[in-house]
Amino acid sequence: MRMFKQQKVDYVKTLVKEISSYKTVAVMPIDAIPDRLLQQVRNKLKPDSKLIITKKSLISRALKGANLENMGNGLERNFAIVLSNKEPFELYKEINTNKLRLGAKPKQVAISDIVIEPGDTSIAPGQTVTELKSAGIDVQIQKGKVVIAKQKVLVEKGKKISGAIANALKILEIKPFEVAPILNMAVSSGLVYTEAALRVNEDFVRVEIVKNFMEAYEMSVELGIVTEYNVVMFITRAHRSAMTVGIEAKIPEPEIVKILVANAAAQASGINDKIGGEAAV
Repeated sequence: MRMFKQQKVDYVKTLVKEISSYKTVAVMPIDAIPDRLLQQVRNKLKPDSKLIITKKSLISRALKGANLENMGNGLERNFAIVLSNKEPFELYKEINTNKLRLGAKPKQVAISDIVIEPGDTSIAPGQTVTELKSAGIDVQIQKGKVVIAKQKVLVEKGKKISGAIANALKILEIKPFEVAPILNMAVSSGLVYTEAALRVNEDFVRVEIVKNFMEAYEMSVELGIVTEYNVVMFITRAHRSAMTVGIEAKIPEPEIVKILVANAAAQASGINDKIGGEAAV
């Protein structure tokens, strides 16, 4: 709907007030997001959060009015704003879980190898067989069914998809692309969260904690720094070293005496067996 100048001014004022009434404000690029996915996101955000889509110029003015003009920097294309009282990480996760599989278009670049697996299809024999073969797919008719005979990498990662292959993928109902909305930036309680920071999830944090702990543990052991995490290892190592020295020096300490006696008994048994064997000869 077309808005006149005064309507735009009033709308921006209303939007500024609305932005200021939420704890978290985020911007979300929308040019690559299909309308049905945007609607899905909007429905999922209700009633706790809100997705606002309007002209980029109006959003930019509203952000400036709310002293958040930097949020639109670097976004050359259209974007929406998301208002919420949730924490930024929770909001990012909630939005990013909305995914949609998309079919291939000619000249698109494959983000990974597009592989056709062998097996039956639900396609009826006919003109489609010729179209599949023109895409380089080994197709056969078996018992009235269209069957893919061999596995084939139709498009390698980083290569462009031809028109014939895009058509074949459509016939086979294969959708090799996935699109998911992301938050480019969020501001909450005065703190700015970049997309890279928002992308951090529980699994990533868990892996990083384990990795960094192991590195710190190995370094502390190497440098001989005793902590509550490695003290048992140091005690065990010290005990083992002390036992080795004690055994070599034959120190009459209870634990060492047991080992020395056991060693002596083993040696005596070996000598006895050797003497007995020689006497038998």
